[in-house]
Amino acid sequence: MSPIAISLIAFACIFSGALLGIFIRKLLPEHHLSADSRDVIKLVTGMLATMAALVLGLLIASAKGTFDTMSSELRQTGSNIILLDRNLARYGPETREARDMLRRVVTITIRRIWPEENATIAVEKVGKLDVGIEDLQEKLWQLTPRNDDQRLHKEQATQISGEITSARWLLIEQTRQSSIPIPFLVLLIWWLTMIFLSFGLFCSRNATVITVLFIGALSAASAIFLILELDQPYGGFIKVSSASLLKALTYLGK
Repeated sequence: MSPIAISLIAFACIFSGALLGIFIRKLLPEHHLSADSRDVIKLVTGMLATMAALVLGLLIASAKGTFDTMSSELRQTGSNIILLDRNLARYGPETREARDMLRRVVTITIRRIWPEENATIAVEKVGKLDVGIEDLQEKLWQLTPRNDDQRLHKEQATQISGEITSARWLLIEQTRQSSIPIPFLVLLIWWLTMIFLSFGLFCSRNATVITVLFIGALSAASAIFLILELDQPYGGFIKVSSASLLKALTYLGK
């Protein structure tokens, strides 16, 4: 389910809880809302609010950590790509095809993950669209060094391409699974709903109060949306910057 859909569900639950509280207030006998009852309800609401704040903080920290980790890995991959191209260039003209293949791999990756960058790299002729880093590795293994220098550059290029391949598979695994446990989200939405329900129990039924509750529910849902977006750095509205690979692309083949 997309972050927007989950956030809309969260908003609907939280705001419905507030409206339900307003409705229940009309049905409850007066002694259920006495001073003593209000104190107990406020204590429980404060406890729920504290737990919800803690869980929100944990989820935001976890999502931000995932975002920063993937961003750092992408910058490292960009550096490795440039280093791989430099090693191939030092090997000799025999690696021209491999260097062209590396450029195509980077171009295709940018187009797949950041389609909005198509205008920036529209001049690139990528050729074969299913070329991957494994094809490049196979091309490197086929190289036949004629001296110690070429042998050293081949070993370094093979090692760097292996690191890039590992980073690629790590990216695939990270994009397939979320670091945010679903039970955490369900529990958080439940707590927020109960908190807003208690708000509705103690407020008057007027446009100002309903508007404030609407804004509060929208803010809580937007926090959940932010968490889910940060947890998916290669999709949605908040993405890891493509600057590292775009910069690497400008250096390739030179």
